[in-house]
Amino acid sequence: MKKIKIAQIGISRYTHGRQIWKSLTEQSDIFEIVGYALPENEREKFPQLMDYFEGYQEFTVEEILGNPEIEAVTVETEEIYLTKYAIMAAEHGKHIHMEKPGGTDIAAFERLIETVKKNQTVFHTGYMYRYNPVMMELMDTIRSGELGEINSVEAYMSCIHPKAIREWLGGFSGGMMFYLGCHLVDLILQIQGKPERIIPLNKCSGLDNVASRDFGMAIFEYPNGVSIAKTSAVEMGGYARRQLVVSGSKGTVEIKPLEMSEGELMYTGKTEYGSEKWSDMGSYTKSELYNRYDGMMAAFAQMVRGEKVNPYTYDYELELYKTLLQCCEF
Repeated sequence: MKKIKIAQIGISRYTHGRQIWKSLTEQSDIFEIVGYALPENEREKFPQLMDYFEGYQEFTVEEILGNPEIEAVTVETEEIYLTKYAIMAAEHGKHIHMEKPGGTDIAAFERLIETVKKNQTVFHTGYMYRYNPVMMELMDTIRSGELGEINSVEAYMSCIHPKAIREWLGGFSGGMMFYLGCHLVDLILQIQGKPERIIPLNKCSGLDNVASRDFGMAIFEYPNGVSIAKTSAVEMGGYARRQLVVSGSKGTVEIKPLEMSEGELMYTGKTEYGSEKWSDMGSYTKSELYNRYDGMMAAFAQMVRGEKVNPYTYDYELELYKTLLQCCEF
C-alpha cells in the first residue's frame, strides 16, 4: 500500500492538533510525514507544544503547499485561521483534513467549499463523534428504520473549564456553542436534517467575572418535534454526563457517556429502550476501547486513496457550518 505524503499546518492550545499529529506519527504504515509549518507566530505563542514536532522537518506554509509530492495536509491552526489556510491548501490542490468548525467568516467558508468542490479534492473535518464506533452503529440503526420516525434528539456536551479557557471563548460570539456545541449540531443535522427554525439561547454564567458565553443552547424545530443541543463550560460532572438521546416511534437509544477515558483510549456506553412499559430499564452495553483519532485519520487516508467516498459531502459541510452560525447568533 502506497503511503500518503502529508504535512501539518499549524497547532493550537485548545483543539486537537496535537492528537492528530500523534495519530499520523503512530500510523506510519499509512502516512509518510514530510514535515510541518507553524504560521501566525505559533512557535512563540505555544512553546510548550513544540516537543510534539521534535525529529521532524519544519517548513514554511508556502514550501509545503508548493511541494507537489505532498498530497494532503492537516490544517490545525487556531480556530480563527482555519479557513484561511484551508483555502490556501485547496487552491494548491491538496486533500485537506481541517479542525472543526472552520473560523467565523461565512464568505470565506463558502469560498473554501467552492474550491474543493471544483477540484474534487477530499475535504474532511475533525468532528470526532463521526468515528465513534457506537455512534456509527446508531446512525446505521436510524437509517435502517429500526427506531421508526425520529421525533426528538437531545444532545449534551459539557464540562468544567478553567478560567483561562472560558476567557478564550470570548473570541467567538458563540462561545461554547461554537467551540463544543458544533459537535452536537453535527449529530442533530445528520439525524434529522435541516430544521424549520433554530432558537439560540446562549448565555454568560458570570463565573469568575468572565464575560464569554460559556453556556450554549439551541432549540431545533422540526415538523414532528423539537430537538436540543446544550453545552456548558461551567458544569461539574459535565464530562461524565455527555450524552445523546434519540427518540423514535419504535424505540429510544441513549448514548452515555458519549466518551469516557480509560488511559489513552476511550469507551462509550449505550442503552436501548424498545418497550412501552414504564418500568423498562433498557438494555445497556459498553463498547470496546478505541482511539478517538486513529479511525478518523485512517478513513481520511482511504478517501485520499480513492478507496472510500466521504459520506459528508461538500454541501453537507456547508449546511452544517451555516446551521452552527445560526446557533451561535452570528
